[in-house]
Amino acid sequence: MTTDIAKPGTPTKAVTKKPRKRTGIKTPRAVWFFIAPFSVLFGLFYIVPIIVAIYQSLLTVEREGTFGKPTEVFGGFVQYARVFQDDAFWSSILRVVGFGVVQVPVMLGLALLLALLLDSPLVKGKRFFRLAFFAPYAVPGVIAAVMWGFLYSPKLSPFTAITSEINFLGADLVLWSIANVVTWVFVGYNMIIIYSALLSIPSEIYEAARLDGASQARIAWSIKIPLVMPAIILTSIFSIIGTLQLLAEPQVFKSFTSAVTSSFTPNLLIYSTASVPNVNLAAAFSVVLALLTFALSFTVLKLTQRKAD
Repeated sequence: MTTDIAKPGTPTKAVTKKPRKRTGIKTPRAVWFFIAPFSVLFGLFYIVPIIVAIYQSLLTVEREGTFGKPTEVFGGFVQYARVFQDDAFWSSILRVVGFGVVQVPVMLGLALLLALLLDSPLVKGKRFFRLAFFAPYAVPGVIAAVMWGFLYSPKLSPFTAITSEINFLGADLVLWSIANVVTWVFVGYNMIIIYSALLSIPSEIYEAARLDGASQARIAWSIKIPLVMPAIILTSIFSIIGTLQLLAEPQVFKSFTSAVTSSFTPNLLIYSTASVPNVNLAAAFSVVLALLTFALSFTVLKLTQRKAD
């Protein structure tokens, strides 16, 4: 940059100003500095276990004679062939899929209803109800299952007049008794996600709708629900993944009733298989379950996005 300065009685000359050098933190180094802790933990506790599970699923155990020392050798897809021939595994998959088809819409419907009630200007005491609705999620899943197991038990429940007439732990109802526990725990969690999305909606949209004569019910149906659809899709994906990973509740209910077997859910079958121990087959079960979970979640995500578009 040059500036011409003229003074009386002196010739004009150009004065050049040097540009200032910008100093600061280099972006690449700063980014790596902040993401390095997460990357290390993510790799150690997520990527490495996946690699180990895939490696273990490709091995098989061989013995030298009937009572010989077992050795692990590469078996290719032998374990996966056993997975696809295992009727108990696929029965457990169908069981949790049926569980999710009923439980997930009910849970998300309740979460959406509670979030809309909290966001309504007609409701008072929002802080109390927000905490009350979210409180069950603070209870660990195992503790919640134990508590509800005692409530369902005909001999231990304080509501014997009901439990003596209806066998909530029987083979016909135990799956839906577990669904009730899962719904009770996770409704508040999903409600908070949807409620946070509702809080991000600009108030000007509601004011314009009220000027047009829209009621609170109409605003909720035509404005709030469409605008929080991404949050509903997110909670749906989380719920699908959680359904296929169902373990704590059936594991606890197994001590209350014989209707819950060691192959009641896929994760329960994997746990019991690894306890035999048959780690290689359990690893193959885990890999197949992970692929099915990914495929189902991805399909639901694409279908809901296409419908939203």
